[in-house]
Amino acid sequence: MSASEPASGLARFLDSDLWYSFTRSPVVMLSAVVALTMIGAAILAPWIAPHDPFNLATLDLLDAFTPPVWDAEGDPRYLLGTDDQGRDVLSTIMHGARISLFVGFCSVVFAMTLGVTIGLIAGYVGGTTDAVLMRIADIKLTFPAILIALLVDGLVRAALPRELHDRIALWVVIFAIGISNWVPFARTVRGSTMVEKNKEYVMAARVIGLSSARIMRSHVLPNVMGPVLVIATLQLGFAILAEATLSFLGVGVPPTQPSLGTLIRIGNDFLFSGEWWITVFPGMTLAVMVLSVNLLGDWLRDALNPKLR
Repeated sequence: MSASEPASGLARFLDSDLWYSFTRSPVVMLSAVVALTMIGAAILAPWIAPHDPFNLATLDLLDAFTPPVWDAEGDPRYLLGTDDQGRDVLSTIMHGARISLFVGFCSVVFAMTLGVTIGLIAGYVGGTTDAVLMRIADIKLTFPAILIALLVDGLVRAALPRELHDRIALWVVIFAIGISNWVPFARTVRGSTMVEKNKEYVMAARVIGLSSARIMRSHVLPNVMGPVLVIATLQLGFAILAEATLSFLGVGVPPTQPSLGTLIRIGNDFLFSGEWWITVFPGMTLAVMVLSVNLLGDWLRDALNPKLR
């Protein structure tokens, strides 16, 4: 590949309708900056956080409940104050956002993989297979996603030894959130697959003897992924909220790996005693993160919709 090919690809992207739509929307640009900043801070938290909230040797209970730095009793070492254990709130937020984003991203990838696979099979095979898979999807839609996540989490915890709970809690939450959010992917891919499978390129692939699995993977799948990426962006915000809800209820990640939901739950115990910053700042971070991701998802949905161009 010559050096001019990437350059020409970048030039085509900068000249595309998608980039034009992005640069003409100040709200979307601000959302992108906020989302990228928060994601970058979460990823780099072990290196850029002012303190290490997981290092017990550096914690001092005498620093507990220190208010934010602009308060008269604030400490310059703790910009947003400290919690009940003397941990720097800013550092715990950065590390908590890291866990929340990891859970959200992994659960969306799991839900997308499962949903796309089921949707491809249902739409391409059709018949009884399609009917059975879609009825399972309909049944799933009758239950709230949080209720399913709570049920899955409870069943896994009951089936496994107690000593394994903390070690696998993160992956249990990812599985619980992912298994409760595969239906939108499956229904969307099924509809697109039913349209694509009757087109000439699919029929030509059948004529030359390609297997159904290869046709679905190599020919149909690339042509139905556009809406899937939009759904994945929108589902990311929901997955982050779902993880925060589970952690707030005490069935999410363990206290040794506090996410934003865990931090909000801990701070909620001290909200009415005057230490408002312990829960308000993690709550604001969660709200801003989800809002920015949802705004990007809404814009991407509209930008990729040919009827709105």
